[in-house]
Amino acid sequence: MYNKLPNLVLGFHGCNTSVFEKVILDNQSLDFSKNSYDWLGNGIYFWEQNLERAVEWAKDRYKDKYAVIGAVIDLGNCLNLTDNKNIDIVRKDYNILVQRFELANLPLPKNKNIKGNKDFLIRELDCAVIECLHKRRKELCLPAFDSTRGMFLEGEDIYEGSGFKSKTHIQICVRNPNCVKGYFTPRDINQDYPMP
Repeated sequence: MYNKLPNLVLGFHGCNTSVFEKVILDNQSLDFSKNSYDWLGNGIYFWEQNLERAVEWAKDRYKDKYAVIGAVIDLGNCLNLTDNKNIDIVRKDYNILVQRFELANLPLPKNKNIKGNKDFLIRELDCAVIECLHKRRKELCLPAFDSTRGMFLEGEDIYEGSGFKSKTHIQICVRNPNCVKGYFTPRDINQDYPMP
């Protein structure tokens, strides 16, 4: 009943210049990410309301060929992982996934750190759980989730003893491309006027 978030959000997608040109200049859509480590499952990834984080990520990955695409997004029927009800759904599907892997006598995927990073950036277990959830909903003829939204705690403590991390962000994974109402080129602030 309450999975529909009632407003549009702005999302920012870090990419290289060729993807930017394909989407902005040639009016094509962003491609789905289908990596086994995508923590929110398969879909199009955006930083919610966080242009700076998208720029930082894109610069780090693509160096001088980086770009950022803005998007206006209606989250639709959202698997919002900041909502207790949805967390319970994911927990249930984790248990189902464990049973399926045990029956198949297969090792369960694991979330991993990379390059000495303590933030689980390779999220194979989380991806498998989310994809299990979507598959099971389809099998049971339950309404599909259009998007998934979660808070990613990342980075160093911003001060000693802090619970806040330097790269924490809200990330959105859009599974239904019709949720993206439009793409745009992010603008610089006009310093001559206040921000409304």
